[in-house]
Amino acid sequence: MKIFIDTANIERIEEVNSWGILDGVTTNPSLIAKEGTDLRTCVKRISEIVDGPISAEAMSMDAEGMVKEGRELASIHGNINVKLPMCLESLKATKVLSSEGIDVNMTLIFSPQQALLAAKAGARYVSPFVGRLDDIGQTGTDTLAQIVNVFYNYDFGTEIIAASIRHPVHVLEAAEFGCDIATIPYDVLVKMVSHPKTDEGIAKFLADYNKSKN
Repeated sequence: MKIFIDTANIERIEEVNSWGILDGVTTNPSLIAKEGTDLRTCVKRISEIVDGPISAEAMSMDAEGMVKEGRELASIHGNINVKLPMCLESLKATKVLSSEGIDVNMTLIFSPQQALLAAKAGARYVSPFVGRLDDIGQTGTDTLAQIVNVFYNYDFGTEIIAASIRHPVHVLEAAEFGCDIATIPYDVLVKMVSHPKTDEGIAKFLADYNKSKN
């Protein structure tokens, strides 16, 4: 499973990239605004750090505007894919952009039916929002598993990005289901590295080593 980081923070992207585990980056307008920068500057800087897919979101709500923004975003760097929110206008725009070789990440996916339509329209990626489904009393990873099964049945080339990841268990379940990608916040990535028994073992080894030097 490929691992993306879900952030627009350059320092954190550089840090996680140094771990040797980073395959790509997803951003959104809220994350970029939080960093006090603009979309073009942000994704250009990310493209200098990470040699992998970078999601940048178009903000138009009509197909014509989405296509125009998508072309502009894709022109910044070859690794950039265009995030579009799931709706009828986005399906129309995806058909056009994908025919031009521009990758689309259809975001705000909350059902297998939405994912199916996005894949049929030519989306390169679909992003089911696992945590936000949990927030409304559904089990987000159940929906994720359904999407994996549907795509497997029909051999779609579209990759599934498990998004809105809230904790390491979401990542584990996505991997168990065979999800292609998980886009993970920095804090969750850090939690994935740690385990109390690992910490205990390191502390014991260090204590024993220090004793042996005396």
